Amino acid sequence: MPAKEARMFSPMDFTTQELVLRDSVIASLNSSQSLHQVLETTRAPLLEFVQADAVALCLMHVEPFDFQWLVPGPRVPILDGYAELAQHDFLRAPILARPNVPIRDTQLLSRDEYERTLIYQRSRELDPCLEHIMAVLLPIRPGFVGALAFYRNLRRPFTSQSATALSSLNTHLMNTVRNCGDIQTTATGAHLLEQLYRRPDTAFVVVEPPHREVLRSPHAAFLLERWFAPSDIHASGLPLPLKERLDALVAMTPDARLDKTLWVSLHADGYRLVRFIELPALEGPRKWALLLHEIPISIPLPEEMKRKLTSRQVTIAMCLLRNWTNEQIAGELGLSLHTVKTHVRDLFDRLGIDGRADLLYQAARLNKPV
Repeated sequence: MPAKEARMFSPMDFTTQELVLRDSVIASLNSSQSLHQVLETTRAPLLEFVQADAVALCLMHVEPFDFQWLVPGPRVPILDGYAELAQHDFLRAPILARPNVPIRDTQLLSRDEYERTLIYQRSRELDPCLEHIMAVLLPIRPGFVGALAFYRNLRRPFTSQSATALSSLNTHLMNTVRNCGDIQTTATGAHLLEQLYRRPDTAFVVVEPPHREVLRSPHAAFLLERWFAPSDIHASGLPLPLKERLDALVAMTPDARLDKTLWVSLHADGYRLVRFIELPALEGPRKWALLLHEIPISIPLPEEMKRKLTSRQVTIAMCLLRNWTNEQIAGELGLSLHTVKTHVRDLFDRLGIDGRADLLYQAARLNKPV
């Protein structure tokens, strides 16, 4: 059943006391940015409002299937071994088919059928016995969902009023799980960025197109000052070659950007590379990170060899002289492994050499002073 078949909230479905309790649940759902803390704070009013003895939230990736149970309050022992029971969970398929619709065990099975399920039998062994279960699926984002399960330890089935109470909270529950997850992801990214920023060898610039620079690491400032003359600097603070490449990438489709996200400049002391990475954003303009690298050249590529090669082959030949593998070259230059292998084969043919060792030997011989 589609999500739209879930009942909309109507104050007429509740008494004044129940509405006050519902408001308490909603306030608790907004009490913290930590999902664990939110569940602990919300547990008591939520259980009272839905009329249940225990609650648990299962965060699930649908394909491939994996899960994590969050249980506020006392443990629900059967969930510790849920991996063995997942294929026997008679509620999982129905709630996946009907997101936002609370489903009760009594809607699916007779009492005799329920008592023969592995979940019921195992709960009797572990205690407390799960005499009744109600669950609802909360769509969080594509491929990722939350399943909120409620349990009763006495033979008192969940009623339609309990389902109505749960249904009235669906939007608030979804938003809480989604927002807490987004905040955690952002906090993790911010922490990682801070750690990278503090490393003396890390060079990056974060830009919000078209002109606003958000962050520049100290080593990036050092490299850019050494790489570019003051006349090369755009009013935004970025060097013109990098600003022009960023403007071009922003205007391209993702497919058109392939093989164009790496800027390479060859100098006597080595390579100067800048990789352009579009950062994810929940809303608003997307920022871009510019990662700066310097790659020294141990054995210079002789001019005699350069004249026989294309510019791309020159770049790859210099990587070979640093004893890089094809995989390393592909990763650094943003090329496919197949493309790198093709370039390596072609440049060997153009130079008339038979392999990497011969390339190093011939380059060293040609570079030897007369």
